[in-house]
Amino acid sequence: MKVAFMTLGCKVNQFETETMEGLFKQKGYSVVPFEEAADAYVVNTCSVTSLGDRKSRQMIRRAHRMNPEAVIAVCGCYAQVSPEEIKAIEGVRVVLGTKDRGSIVECVEQALEETGQLVRIENVMEKSDFEDIPIYDSPTRTRAFLKIEDGCENFCSYCIIPYARGPVKSRVPEHVRREAEKLVAMGFQEIVLTGIHLGAYGRDLTGDLTLADACRAVLSVPGLRRLRLGSLESIELTPELFSLLREEERFCAHLHLPLQAGSDRMLHDMNRHYTTEDYARLIETVEREVPGIAVSTDLIVGFPGETEEDFSDALSFVEKMNFSRMHVFPYSKREGTPAARRMDQVEESVKKARAHRMQALASRKTREYEASFVGETMEVLFETEKEGVTDGLTENYIRVYTDETVTCGELYPMRLVRPYKDGLFGVRADS
Repeated sequence: MKVAFMTLGCKVNQFETETMEGLFKQKGYSVVPFEEAADAYVVNTCSVTSLGDRKSRQMIRRAHRMNPEAVIAVCGCYAQVSPEEIKAIEGVRVVLGTKDRGSIVECVEQALEETGQLVRIENVMEKSDFEDIPIYDSPTRTRAFLKIEDGCENFCSYCIIPYARGPVKSRVPEHVRREAEKLVAMGFQEIVLTGIHLGAYGRDLTGDLTLADACRAVLSVPGLRRLRLGSLESIELTPELFSLLREEERFCAHLHLPLQAGSDRMLHDMNRHYTTEDYARLIETVEREVPGIAVSTDLIVGFPGETEEDFSDALSFVEKMNFSRMHVFPYSKREGTPAARRMDQVEESVKKARAHRMQALASRKTREYEASFVGETMEVLFETEKEGVTDGLTENYIRVYTDETVTCGELYPMRLVRPYKDGLFGVRADS
């Protein structure tokens, strides 16, 4: 039997797909590319934007066209918040949402034998336990993602994810270490900790546990070369976690700290719990204590009520910051959120123009950050090779390219010599 997967959205979704692939392989299934004919297709959906919804629908319909007789199983955030829309798409036989994915194989096999739809959408607000599905197979990448937390209770006014994922649920430290041991034994040199609200790790566990405890659990695994954190709220960079980042050499000098707005008025309306001054003060401290650290961020433009003055404030704020990379998003209306009900929505053409201007600034800031490392020697974990050029990442998330002989999945000291594509070109410093 053959099964194919399609993942949309965040690193958490990617990790969850990898665990589901392992479950199918345990049962003897062959995992094939999504573009091939399969007996079952699993589409792990995203609903963070309306574009995510649309792409999810497109992938479901593509699977049905490839094999109208196949079982199509849909899970993830879009399936959780809009199950009726998913059920109405031709070919969908299984709908799971964001819980009970440990039973995905059972559900698909039941659908293969029966007619009709099998729908298991649970009330995520009533679920308080982390769905601890062990890793059964080696992820098909050079950096290993390890999900240690699920759920979010921030309720930013634009975001649907708390309604799709429910409250904070954390993986206990001993199980975090167990999974990290597996990944290191598989040969992974870098582990990236992920979660929906990663900085909230441990709030639901006994013993006053925090994200620093999860980091220490992973760092205790012999053979690990690198530890990286996924997206983290700036106000959750605790002194304990900051000390680990500063003192532990295996902790990558890279933080992704979403800003979301460069205007205090917009931050307030978004229900973000800090000001631009708070954020700038934290970044100043981080950059002073960890020289060369990469701070990447997310920014939304065109939020309801955003004026030209608000946008100008955001441009001015970003200009003062030393961001290594920025992900710029035009605001996307999500039904069921407070922001979607506002009457002062910004016109699409205005959002698009603002996103273009902000992205141009973001690109320049990235080039300036990367150029400051030309002449330096840094270790690079190589990932992919194409037409004789191999690329990978430094600990501070600069993409480095080389035409010298290197092996994907391995670390090499590289001298960074010039800008190249979306990063820098490097030559081996050990040859």
